[in-house]
Amino acid sequence: MSEHMLHQEGDAGTHTTEELLHVALTEVDEDVAWRAIAELQGRGDRDVFDRACRLCQMEDALARRVGADILGQLGVRFGQPGRAFHEETMAVLLAMVEHEQDPRVLHAVAIALGHRQDPRAIEPLVTLKNHPDARVRYAVVHGVSGHEEELAIQALIELSTDPDADVRDWATFGLGSQLNSDTPAIRAALFARLTDEESDTRGEAMVGLARRHDRGMVELLLNDLEAGWFGSLLIEAAAEIGDPCLYPVLLRLREEWEGDKENWRYKELEEAITRCQPA
Repeated sequence: MSEHMLHQEGDAGTHTTEELLHVALTEVDEDVAWRAIAELQGRGDRDVFDRACRLCQMEDALARRVGADILGQLGVRFGQPGRAFHEETMAVLLAMVEHEQDPRVLHAVAIALGHRQDPRAIEPLVTLKNHPDARVRYAVVHGVSGHEEELAIQALIELSTDPDADVRDWATFGLGSQLNSDTPAIRAALFARLTDEESDTRGEAMVGLARRHDRGMVELLLNDLEAGWFGSLLIEAAAEIGDPCLYPVLLRLREEWEGDKENWRYKELEEAITRCQPA
């Protein structure tokens, strides 16, 4: 089979399952390999499921990774989460969490469990929150995010202090924007990230506090906006909190962006201005 297979969009549907698996397992271009995996996920039939399960049991780590990747969103259609063969898939993935040693495979399994959004995955995934490999800890964040169970929330709180910037960022996002829970512990974790060295993490913390109508972040948000930090997360936080003290600086930003109204952030800015406008 040509090494250029699947480089053109729309090619995937013309190939057999065997051909797609070959590409997923051998293609050095990750985008092409993932296009094959996505097509296999979309097919979501018994043949693909059985083949993915066999991959998960192979000695080759790459094969196990691909098997887990396929199972995570098996049956996905038109942007909707895949849930095909859910019980059987959960049994396979949970067994892998218990026995797998390769960090790259553990990463794939934890991400796959995150897609499945089954609370049975929380406890085994939490055992990996202190794993020495940052890729595994990052995947644990994705695996437990979106769950309102206390064990998942506590894991995210701990991971929001992780030495790895990506882990902290996504854990803060998980706490701030993917949970409805509002507790003193969650707010304290978000406040701790308001001084994070990474601007995205600070922004996620501001959004999370603003969603909880906590005005303790307004002064820091105002300082960042006045200092010229006007990323989309800060604009989102301003819109969420709707505090009139932000109105003047948002108007100044609108004047600066007047010539760039097609910028998607301009529409977000207009919404923030509306919500922060004094009564």
